[in-house]
Amino acid sequence: MDFATFITQINDALIAENGANLAYLLRPTSPQGKDLVKEFRNPTRASMSRFEGCIQSPWDEIAIQYVLVCTHVAKKRSLEAFKEQAQLVKCLVLTVLSENRGWTLPALFSIMRDLRDLALTSDCMEESARILAKAFGNCMTDRTSPYEESRKWGVYYIVGLIMKCYFRLKRISLSKNILRALDADSNLPSLEEYPRSHQVTYRYYIGMINFLNEDFANAEQQLTLAFYHCHMDHHRNQGRILTYLIPLRILKGHLPSQELLKQYPVLEEMFSPFVAAIRAGDIGRYDKALENEERRLLELNLWITLEKARELCLRGLFRRAWIASDKSTRIPISIFHSALRISGLDVSHEEAECLVANMIYKGFMRGYISHERQIVVLAQTNAFPRLADRQAPFSLM
Repeated sequence: MDFATFITQINDALIAENGANLAYLLRPTSPQGKDLVKEFRNPTRASMSRFEGCIQSPWDEIAIQYVLVCTHVAKKRSLEAFKEQAQLVKCLVLTVLSENRGWTLPALFSIMRDLRDLALTSDCMEESARILAKAFGNCMTDRTSPYEESRKWGVYYIVGLIMKCYFRLKRISLSKNILRALDADSNLPSLEEYPRSHQVTYRYYIGMINFLNEDFANAEQQLTLAFYHCHMDHHRNQGRILTYLIPLRILKGHLPSQELLKQYPVLEEMFSPFVAAIRAGDIGRYDKALENEERRLLELNLWITLEKARELCLRGLFRRAWIASDKSTRIPISIFHSALRISGLDVSHEEAECLVANMIYKGFMRGYISHERQIVVLAQTNAFPRLADRQAPFSLM
């Protein structure tokens, strides 16, 4: 495709108000991008100025910017490609803002996604986040467009791009302003009205923010909704969600099945040792898994969560000791102490008593400790409640 044909197709997309086709035409990885690179070889802004006015403004400038972006991408000049793409985004955002063309949102989504991708390779993620934040503000302030064509329909998609930038920069606190703006706008359509892909991405990042803030109840809720709304063909995205949803479910006592884990080999390798240790009540095995996976768990911000889940394994160990004692309602603390020592934990008698008391306090065991007699008095029925039956399990974490 030569430049004249490219301009003609852009004009056709404008006349037909075909946002999807316009998005395709402005992607630097589309076939016409390579054709234009071959046609112009080494274009510059000055050499391309002769094409100004070849199509209605500002689309002539957008077409020129596209050629410059494609050239830098082809020659692997990441920083230059990012700068030209940034200009392309700014130009299109101003066009959408001034003309209230809601149908151009697919094109805006596409070039902003390309901007974020170029930022990954050019170390310009912070600048990318600033540009995307301005686009977010422009979409949020739309008060005049018809409801169906409002720029507000682009809000959650842009938020997803911004969140990815903030997470990559490890400056998640910057998301507060974005989330505050969403909460403050009563005229924004409900999240459920947006495309499902926008909902999934938004819920994933909200879940992640809650997870990192140890608001586990809300994190589980958002990640669960994200997982069940994620398209079944998007296996990789499902795996990302499960990376954090599985530990949260483990904390509640819902262990993942082998059938589920086998669908995600990386997750199976990471979580299977913990699940097996919890099922067996093998605290030594659990601690070994924490040690072996420490580096990966720290990189994923999962270490603290799985360290908290260690209590489930401890509960399993104490239950095994109770079964070995013929499920007696009166068990000497020394029995639990011995169980801990056999499992490889070098703890004192007093520490064992403290661990038992903690199990009772958190609802893993039903009963009380007679400190004077050094006996644990357990309930006659349901001495070790099912993990999944505990009320508000996150509240004591």
